[in-house]
Amino acid sequence: MLNRLLFSVVLPPGAVVGKDVRFAYSGLGTVVHARARIGDRVKVAQNVTIGGRAGHYAVPVIEDDVEIGAGACILGPVVIGRGARIGANAVVLEHVPAGAIAVGVPARAKPHRASPDA
Repeated sequence: MLNRLLFSVVLPPGAVVGKDVRFAYSGLGTVVHARARIGDRVKVAQNVTIGGRAGHYAVPVIEDDVEIGAGACILGPVVIGRGARIGANAVVLEHVPAGAIAVGVPARAKPHRASPDA
């Protein structure tokens, strides 16, 4: 309750949050669905929504080592694969493969490039 009052973060007790998950700016403006699952070592920027979607019971599953940019919305029955990156203000409505980068509205996954020379 104190976090909600001070930082406007909504993180219900039913949400499963893994080890070493980091919320930027103490989770400022972040909303997480009560049934959402967040893996280990996930980085969540401010003003992120991880929530439901009309007409769908399932909610997002965020696998390990994911980075979620500021203002991103991850909605409905989607899985964000291990090591994926979600760009700022992206609206994710479909699965994102492991290691991919998802950007845009609606978000589209792009293959991850290991280095600029790849």
